[in-house]
Amino acid sequence: MSEKSLNEVITIYAEATPNPESMKFVANRMLLPNDSADYRTAETTGNSPLAKALFELPFVKGVFIMNNFVSITKNGDYEWFDLVPDLRNFFQEWLEAGKEIVDARKELTPEEETEIERRIRQLLEDHVRPAVEMDGGAIDFKSFDEGVVTVTLKGSCSGCPSSTMTLKAGIENLLKRMVPEVIAVEAEAG
Repeated sequence: MSEKSLNEVITIYAEATPNPESMKFVANRMLLPNDSADYRTAETTGNSPLAKALFELPFVKGVFIMNNFVSITKNGDYEWFDLVPDLRNFFQEWLEAGKEIVDARKELTPEEETEIERRIRQLLEDHVRPAVEMDGGAIDFKSFDEGVVTVTLKGSCSGCPSSTMTLKAGIENLLKRMVPEVIAVEAEAG
């Protein structure tokens, strides 16, 4: 780490998401560039010391890490009003101590894609991903089979009450308009 990064002031702010059970915590530095990590249970946090520590808190039901933010999904017994200040401090102390977010992972090689799949992936990347990230989540292309696009929703989008409407009214309409071979879009939780 350079001397400049050691002296950098780390700031964290909380931002509501469309999912009332999820809150997005944004840092002024990259946490996991060019990738995302979605943890739905404490048992799946093996490669993330940060997620493992968060799941030790009694209210954490899910952790999603991407770019410069962490989305926390809580259980319904707790109110964000009570949790946000402590979580902001937790993240700030974690980052100031230079603790690891996610262990380095092996890069996956992209599978052979058809031209239609490339177009779908590009539309999702250019038009959908930025909006979904603003809401504390992520969307990944999974497959295209007989006109049906399957995507994986992660972070605050997973289990969000408005994700079905976003999927059908927004994403499905965009893909059907831009890629005539698409007849439907379905989602699965990440």
